[in-house]
Amino acid sequence: MKERFPVERSLIRLRVREHAAYVSAADTVLTTGTTGFIDGGEEGLYVRQTRMLSRYRCFIGRRRPHPVTLSSVRQDSWMGYYVVPAPGVGEADPDDLASAAAQQALELRLSRWVGDGMREEYALTNYTRETVRFRFALEIDSDFADIEETRGERQQKGTRKRRWRRGEDGRFELAFDYSVARTVQRDGKRQRLRFDAGMTLQIDTGEVVPKHRDGRITFDIELAPQDTWCAKLLWLARFGDETLPCPEADRELDGVDEQQNPQGAYLREATVIDALERDTLASVVDSAVHRARLDLAALRLPRFDVAPDAWTVAAGLPMYVALFGRDTLTTAQQVAMLGPEVLRGTLPVMAQWQARKDDAWRDEAPGRILHEAHPGPLSLLQFKPKDRYYGTLTGPGLFCTALTHLWHWTGDRDAVEPLIEPALAALRWLDESACDKQHGFYAVATRSKDGLKNQTWKDSDDGIVEEDGRTVEHPVATCEEQGLAYAAKRGIAQVLDALGHKREAQRLLQEAQALQQRFDEAYWMDDVGCYAMALGGDGHQVRSIGSNALRCVGSGIVPDERIPRLMERVFAPDMFSGWGIRTLSSDHPAYNPYAYHRGTIWPVEHGAIVRGCFHHGQIERMQQVCRAQFEAASAFDQYRLPECFSGHMRDKHHPFPATYPPANSPQAWSASAVLMYVQSLLGLQPYAALRLLLVDPHLPPWLPALTLTGMRVGEARVSLHFWRDSGGESRFEVRELEGELTVRAEHATWREVMAMEGELRERFAP
Repeated sequence: MKERFPVERSLIRLRVREHAAYVSAADTVLTTGTTGFIDGGEEGLYVRQTRMLSRYRCFIGRRRPHPVTLSSVRQDSWMGYYVVPAPGVGEADPDDLASAAAQQALELRLSRWVGDGMREEYALTNYTRETVRFRFALEIDSDFADIEETRGERQQKGTRKRRWRRGEDGRFELAFDYSVARTVQRDGKRQRLRFDAGMTLQIDTGEVVPKHRDGRITFDIELAPQDTWCAKLLWLARFGDETLPCPEADRELDGVDEQQNPQGAYLREATVIDALERDTLASVVDSAVHRARLDLAALRLPRFDVAPDAWTVAAGLPMYVALFGRDTLTTAQQVAMLGPEVLRGTLPVMAQWQARKDDAWRDEAPGRILHEAHPGPLSLLQFKPKDRYYGTLTGPGLFCTALTHLWHWTGDRDAVEPLIEPALAALRWLDESACDKQHGFYAVATRSKDGLKNQTWKDSDDGIVEEDGRTVEHPVATCEEQGLAYAAKRGIAQVLDALGHKREAQRLLQEAQALQQRFDEAYWMDDVGCYAMALGGDGHQVRSIGSNALRCVGSGIVPDERIPRLMERVFAPDMFSGWGIRTLSSDHPAYNPYAYHRGTIWPVEHGAIVRGCFHHGQIERMQQVCRAQFEAASAFDQYRLPECFSGHMRDKHHPFPATYPPANSPQAWSASAVLMYVQSLLGLQPYAALRLLLVDPHLPPWLPALTLTGMRVGEARVSLHFWRDSGGESRFEVRELEGELTVRAEHATWREVMAMEGELRERFAP
């Protein structure tokens, strides 16, 4: 079969004036640098080619806020997210202010509308759990330079005045007035020419009284946790006796009134020229999937190659160019639709690095799966145990589920059998060293002075929080880790059964079923229709609502009867932002849209979420999540989903998400999630050992057609075309098939996914 895509595609993406951003309307242009403010050079707010603002900077305390994500929304509107470490909250590492700002975020959201003047709205929100007090300052100056003078020597030299006053309406004003006169000789006559202009800033800050001194306006602000302070600024340009109006106060950030907007009226009547399906996300899906393929190939770590067709990947760029257990195992199973290479390479490497001795400093114990292995000087010189560190509760379960995926996609006994003992060793470690015998659930704490405090899926120190916002004491038995252990035992039982190890398979199956029953009884919160985020060390429910519960849906541990209420709860507006599922409810006192695991949105989690939704028959929810993620991808450079991004609600005030400041991009498991979205929408479930592929597509209106070329299931290759018919039903046809494979239109529930081979043979007998 012919390769559909070229092997390599350039990353070249040309941009005009790389460091400049422009917002414009009519005779007004705002040009800024990478900060979104005006720092010098040719930057400025120009009205009728006159620079009304030549300096405009913002300070929170003594720091300039860190720009997270800045973008035009339309040509005449712009928005930026900024963060700064909240003054007085924790300690900010001066060498890593971006991470400090994210974890203890004081957020500035700045919205701008440009017309004949400019309107701005500042919103400062305290996303910490402590009241913060700080001074907010704006530095402002105006030079009234002609646009040509910003590129050369100043020629006109007039008189400039600055006035600070309180207007009749109670708003404070800073006014700049400028006048210059010049006598010229024209046609034998002397003429006295005069230029008179001004810029007035009107400030509305409610009860906070601003102060002014030497071009610096300050505001003393106190914000309780989750509180927001707002300020509205109007920039009014004047030429002679004419003061130009500002953009309307009630205009939405991305709104256009076509009845009054001449551009809108023209576009409504102008000839439409279509080259693509402009009303669908098909081109975005195509671009995102292709980008994911190339990124995964680019992240390959050749020094760990097992064979030319068996290799593994780095976790992400630029910080995680190293071997990570959880990342690579997750990536390997989510990209299996592309081919088995990453599974074939990652599992043997993880088995090779599997712990075989006890070393408390490395959190190493026989059977544990590697968490991370770094090749840098600090690791090799053992300042920290990161040259070989095992502090993960998640890795052992993921090794087992990845092995199950390798079996489903290849049916290759020779590849799978050598990995059975490492899988059983990983399960033994879980049962013997990480299982709380009193309650019967999985939790682990570090034994190392330099180890990870929290070794669950959300492994930041403050990732698991009580209902009142306090960080949970460790070890903590999070709900998703129980689901992962359940999926690991069910999956390995399935593989053992297929390979003839019936007794061991039945033992693991019974253990998994008992865990499922214990889990439902201990974690389900009937009053809210959701699973508790975790159980504390004393067995109490940690009743916070987060994405953890949906990861349980992705493991198969959730009984079918719980699904309707659970879906209703976790897709409520406090959890589903419009771009994806937040790691923590926005109603929670510890919510912070920038915090690593307390409000951000992680594409990788959505891979498990959409797979679980599909197998539970929650098709609309699956499509809802996929659409949100692909729409998010359309906003990111190269259609590349980053490691994570902010949990802001998608609304008229937040027309695009902000990035997590230290986010890696490309990130292997984010790229792999894109492939799992597509696999779930197409309803693909392989059983290579049975030479069987189940297909149950559910293409939404925004993805009307899609083709897979050369997909491998066992020894077979198949090409499939999918489309929505005129009635909205999803159809597919086999276009090419090489080898022996039955392609069957059938929905795979969790029962089918986890069934023993004998049951599957009986269920799908021809």
